[in-house]
Amino acid sequence: MEWKRDWGLTTRVWFTGLLLLLLYLVFMTILFSFGVGTWVIVLLAVGMGLFQYFFSDKMVLWSTGAKIVEADEQPQLYQMVEKLSREANLPMPKLAIMQSPVPNAFATGRSPKHAVVACTDSIMRLLSRDELEAVLAHELSHVKNRDILTMTLASFIAMIASMIMQNFFFSALLGGRNNREGGSWIVVWIVSIIVYVISTLLILALSRYREFAADRGSALITRNPRALISALNKISGRMELVPPQAKAKVEGANAFFIIPALSGNAIMELLSTHPPLEKRIANLEKVETELRGY
Repeated sequence: MEWKRDWGLTTRVWFTGLLLLLLYLVFMTILFSFGVGTWVIVLLAVGMGLFQYFFSDKMVLWSTGAKIVEADEQPQLYQMVEKLSREANLPMPKLAIMQSPVPNAFATGRSPKHAVVACTDSIMRLLSRDELEAVLAHELSHVKNRDILTMTLASFIAMIASMIMQNFFFSALLGGRNNREGGSWIVVWIVSIIVYVISTLLILALSRYREFAADRGSALITRNPRALISALNKISGRMELVPPQAKAKVEGANAFFIIPALSGNAIMELLSTHPPLEKRIANLEKVETELRGY
């Protein structure tokens, strides 16, 4: 399988990353100019980022209740993922099953060698074999693209801004800032809010681009984009029938899912972790045209 790169999508991903880097540099310059103890904040943010990077798989599995399964427990699923991993030139990931009426799947792990691919028992009943393969190939594409690392690095500046905002709030609440320092800290606080909002919007945009890339990767691995289109339509249609309390139980993993269980919470596309279904289908139809050679 030839892994054809979508240069338009790749350019958007790199441009978003560049904007985040520039935002980080400007923010650090402002903090240094106001004499903020930046290194302490940066070290704390680095520590949080490293913890998230190395333990994200365990945290997501714990929060969703997904359980690791062995080959003899789910032989058909194991064989399916093993075949797809060979097609994608990836090591075999760990597999996990999540008991939930929410039909969905996700991938986590800091690298291809430490990846976990999980799916709910309900999605295994809902989809055909080809559709399930397409969904699992989407998750393997996240692994191949190292999206956990990408999103961890992207969230670094947002964590710093968030920590400064919280520090200012609690210090002001406890009277920890004197009048002489107050003016400078108010400026830093306002700048932190602006940086946090901008970086969050950029991270959400990057997340949406990663979903487009994973959809494309699935189509290239399976050579069957139509199967993923069918799967996305089925999952989206069934999601409307899932009780709200069941969706609330998986809210913590919403950003990891192939289709967010709580997509209705996003006021607009700008605030969503996933692209609209219509745009994803249009993107997959474009890939289908490429695969047919015209």
